[in-house]
Formats: sequence, C-alpha cells, structure tokens
Amino acid sequence: MSWLSILPPIVAILIAVWKRQVIIALLMAIFTAELILVGGNPIHAFTDTVDRLVSVFSSAYNTRILMFSLLIGALIQLIKISGGVSALVNWLTRKEYVHNQRRAGMLPTILGSSIFIDTNMSVLTAGLSSQALFDKFKMSRARLAYIIDSTCAPISVLILLNGWGAAILGHVEKTGVANPTGVLVTSIGLNFYAIVTLLIVFYTVYTGKVYGPLKAEESKALEVPSEPLPPATKKRYMLWPLSFMVISILVFMYITGDGDLRQGSGSESVLWSVILSTLLIFGLLRFDAKRKTKELMEESFKGLGHLLPLVTLVLLAFALSDSMTDLKTGEFVAGAVGEFLPLWIIPALIFVLAGFISFTTGTSWGTFGILIPIAIPLAVSLGISPSLVLAAVLGGSVFGDHASPISDTTVISSLAAGCDLLDHVKTQLPYALFAGGISIVLYIIFGLIG
Repeated sequence: MSWLSILPPIVAILIAVWKRQVIIALLMAIFTAELILVGGNPIHAFTDTVDRLVSVFSSAYNTRILMFSLLIGALIQLIKISGGVSALVNWLTRKEYVHNQRRAGMLPTILGSSIFIDTNMSVLTAGLSSQALFDKFKMSRARLAYIIDSTCAPISVLILLNGWGAAILGHVEKTGVANPTGVLVTSIGLNFYAIVTLLIVFYTVYTGKVYGPLKAEESKALEVPSEPLPPATKKRYMLWPLSFMVISILVFMYITGDGDLRQGSGSESVLWSVILSTLLIFGLLRFDAKRKTKELMEESFKGLGHLLPLVTLVLLAFALSDSMTDLKTGEFVAGAVGEFLPLWIIPALIFVLAGFISFTTGTSWGTFGILIPIAIPLAVSLGISPSLVLAAVLGGSVFGDHASPISDTTVISSLAAGCDLLDHVKTQLPYALFAGGISIVLYIIFGLIG
C-alpha cells in the first residue's frame, strides 16, 4: 500500500481525456498496475496483464455480465429491425401519451425510478424503451444516458428492498453497531447525494433545461437528421420482449433468492432473461412475421458486433478493478485520512473519500466493503451519528461511480442509451459534481449541528 497504488486509475483517466481512446487507456492502466505489482519488470508485467484479462472469466459474475452485455446487442438489433419500435412510437404519439420532449424524458425517468430491484434491469429497460422517442423529439442520447444512470443507482440505494440493501446491511451488522437495521433505515434520509441527484434529474426532465457539455450535445442532436426507423408493424414486437425481460428477471431473482427478491442473483437473473427475451423476439419474427432464419441469425450477429467495443470496455474495467484490489488502492486511500481532524468535518470527508475510492476503482459495492467497516466504528468511537456516516459512505460511493469512466454501470448506461462512453462521462460529470458539492455542504452542516 503506497501512493503508487493510485497511479493506474490516474493513467487511465489522463490517457482517456488526452487521446479519447478508452480501450487504450484501460490497457495502459492495467499494464501500469501489473508493472507496480511485479516490481518494474516489463516482461512480467506484459504476461501478467494478459493473465489478468484471462482471470476475469474465472469469476462467474464477471462472465455473466460480459455475456449479457454482448447478447443485449442481438436483442436490440432484432427489436430494431422488427418495426416494433416504430409501431410503439406511432402509438404513443397518436394517443398523445408522449407528444413533446418533457413526456419523452419522463418515460425513462419514471422507469428508472420505479425499477429498484436491480440496477442493470433498470438501466436496460429505461434505455432500450426510450431510444427511438429521444431520436424522434431531437433529444441527445447523452441526455438519455444521464437520466438512466442518475436514477438507477440513487433509487436502488434509497429504496433498499433489493440486493443493495442486503449487502449493505451485512456490512453494517459486521461492525457490531447497536441496531444495525435502524442505522440503515435512518441513513436513507441522510443520503443527500442520492436525493439531490434524483431531484436534479426530475428538474432537468420537467424544465427541459440542460447545462454544460450536455447542452452542446443537445445542439448537435437538433442538427442531426433522425435515423429512419423500419416500417411500423406490430408494437408487440418491442413490448413483449422488454416486458418479458423485466418479468422474468423478477421471477429468476425470486427463485435464486429462495423466495426473497433481495437475496436473488441479479447477474444470473439478467443473463437468463436476456437470453429468453432474445429467443422470444427471434421466434416472433420467424413464425409471426415470417422472416427467414438466416436473415435473423445475420442480424443477431450484427447486433453482437455493434456492442463488442463496449463489452471490451467492461472486460478491461473488471481487470483493472482486480489489479487495484491487489494493489490495495482502496485501503491506501482510506488509510491516508488524517487522524487529527475536527469532528464536524468527518462526515463530509468520508463522503469525499468514498467518492474518490469509487471513482478510482469503478465500483460502489467494493467501496461499501472497504469503508463501512472503517467508518461506522470510527463514528461510534467519536460520538458521531453512525447513520450520518453510513449515508456519507453510500452517497459518496454512488457519486464516485457516476463520475468514473471505468465503472461498469457507466459503461452499461452508455450501452443502453446507445451513447458514446466518453460523451456520457463528460456530460454527466458536471451534474455529479454539482450534486456532490451540495452534499458536502450538507454533511458539513449536519456535522456542525451534531
């Protein structure tokens, strides 16, 4: 554990900003991490970099995420060529359910805020169902990526009837704090980042006002002619696969959780559901729309090819996260906090620390595991509210995850919205920083008033 442990994420960020080549940036960051781990031997660093990429597949969770991220490309492509998207857009506009930008923006906002069982399910459902509407009303895909990314994690960490709640409660219980469930429930109202982020999303959607780099993306969207959709056919070609995906995810989470949705496996449930949903749209197009099997197979592989670059990014992000785990990046950052600090600054500092760890490692869940066992005992020993400190950890972790270009949630949000990854990162960052700044001020205030 030394300052060298934060060098790999710095390398990734600098190269990504400088060259706008995220894949090269992540590869160089992984190589840098392995170079540090082997003591500077470039030959060993090269071979260990390759082994690190291979070892990603030793995790069943990682493999499932990579598989569903790839397979969702086939699902998107088959829905796209079916004409179901056109039919749904025509129906929504004809019935005047969606007839302007505000209504179009409200659809993914409501979906993203309503589906709190699993973040991947939330992002995919909200993103895939809204792409065509955003195109129709000349709204940028970057705005869609911002909306779905900024609703899924905040709502999941506020409404804790999901895997997030189970995992966080487990960490809290291990600290030995009195009434861990009460501490967790009380922390919900103190999770300022999640609350402020959701308020900003609803403000953005309701007013239609955007700022910073996102405003520039909106201007570009007005100038780009909308991509013509296939002729409208039957809206069920879009509604059935997406509805089936959501329902089957819930069913599989219930099954894998032995009757408890909160304990279910999100990665297993999403993978199985995407496979079945892809088979459903394939069957509809083959037997109902009378499309040829060869054509559908070709379109499926075309969809896989479209998402291969993004899946590569997820693979590299997983490998970098594993490398930084071995480097103990999170532990170094947590241990770098000074011991002689005024009590009122502790909650705000923990928020910033959680954000930095999550940003550099690309994982909010990993940050929970690193900081909760440190932060809550610290709060108890210093006489600070454990709920306030826990909320700072949770909110800061989501903040760092939102701002991080190596977060798998960031990548999947780009995927679901059909948006360039770097465009999503640069347009969401000002919103995340603004909400983070407000949160820091609030934690300082609450730290002062005790």
